[in-house]
Amino acid sequence: MKQTMMRRWLAACLALLALTWGAALRAEPKAPDVLVKEISDEVIERLKQRPIKTDADMNEWLAYVEQRVLPHFDFERMTMLAVGQPWRQATPEQRKRLTQEFKTLLVRTYANALREYRDEKLEFKPLRMAPGDKTVRVSSMVIRPGSEPIAIDYVMELKGDGWKVFDVVVAGVSLVTSYRSTFGQEIQAKGIDGLIQTLAEKNAHGETMPADTAKQG
Repeated sequence: MKQTMMRRWLAACLALLALTWGAALRAEPKAPDVLVKEISDEVIERLKQRPIKTDADMNEWLAYVEQRVLPHFDFERMTMLAVGQPWRQATPEQRKRLTQEFKTLLVRTYANALREYRDEKLEFKPLRMAPGDKTVRVSSMVIRPGSEPIAIDYVMELKGDGWKVFDVVVAGVSLVTSYRSTFGQEIQAKGIDGLIQTLAEKNAHGETMPADTAKQG
C-alpha cells in the first residue's frame, strides 16, 4: 500500500514537472531564424540520404512534409493573402475548402522543387529583429554550384507559442501574392466555388497551378 502511494506521488510529481516544463517551453518560443534553419538543415540532410526518384519516394516525402514542415506554416493567412479581396465575401466553409486546396497545391509544388535538389546549400543572414517584434523576415541565400545565388526570405509571425511562416519571398517575388492575379481571374469567371473546383481538380491530378510573377518586383 505504501509503495503504491509512493508510485502515485511520483507519477503526480512527474506530471507536474512535465506541465511546468511545457509551460516554460511555451513561454520561450524558439527564435524564428533558428527554427527555419533547423527545419531547412533537416530537410536538406534527408534529401541527401533519401532523394526523390520514384512516385513512392514522392509519397513518402509528402507524408514527411505534412508531419514535419507544415505545422510551422499559417496556411489560412497564406490563402487569405493569395485570394485577396474576395476572401471577405467567402463563407466559413468556402474559406476552409480554399485553405485546404491551396495547402495541398503548395505542398505538391514544394515537393516537386525538392525533387530538383542538386547539392544546393542554404546560408542565412543575421536576423534583424527588435524586442517585442511579432512579425519578422528571415533572410537566406540558396547557393547553387555554377549559378547565381537565389534570395529566399521567410516572412513569419509569432502566433500563440511559436513562429509561423505566412509568406515566402523568392528572388523578390512573394509566393502567396503571385497567385492573386490567377485566383482573381478564376473567381471573376467562375466565382469562389469555381476556384475551389479548379484547385481540387488540379490537386486530384497532381498538377500545379501557374502563378503570375510578371508584375512582381
